[in-house]
Amino acid sequence: MNNLLLVIDLQENFINHNTKNVPNSIKKLIDSNIANHIVFTKFINDDSSNFYRILNYKGCMNEEDRNIVIDTKDYKVIEKRIYTAYNDELKLYIDTNNIKTIYLCGIDTDACVLKTALDLFENNFDVKVIEDCSMSHSGIEYHNFAINMLKKLIGRQNVIKMLGSVNND
Repeated sequence: MNNLLLVIDLQENFINHNTKNVPNSIKKLIDSNIANHIVFTKFINDDSSNFYRILNYKGCMNEEDRNIVIDTKDYKVIEKRIYTAYNDELKLYIDTNNIKTIYLCGIDTDACVLKTALDLFENNFDVKVIEDCSMSHSGIEYHNFAINMLKKLIGRQNVIKMLGSVNND
């Protein structure tokens, strides 16, 4: 069975004192060969979006802010302009590669990770949110709130910790 590691919005704009450890955690996860497919997402914002117009969010509006902070190698990168990564491009990738299990991690647990996890769950995928490879740039309180909501909404067994089982050599 094919599985996918879906890395959400590991971008320059979202790295701060709350999320600074996430890139190295995800590198370790990738190196552990948890999945035979890896896809990164990249959030794109512009001045016509509700993020800008309503929320006054001005991040991810230029290439520097949008830069993914670890080497994506030859892995697929899917651009998105909404919270969820479950868009037509990802759907096609999942279908083409017969993906059944999706490991999900990245930034922000309380926004894009949460919305993507719910969308995948509602579309009958075996989705596993990797708690210790995700975080909110708004802080641990937001992360923990989202993790608790995910445990309720997709099942406690689908929110997992992986770093303890990853070789840390």
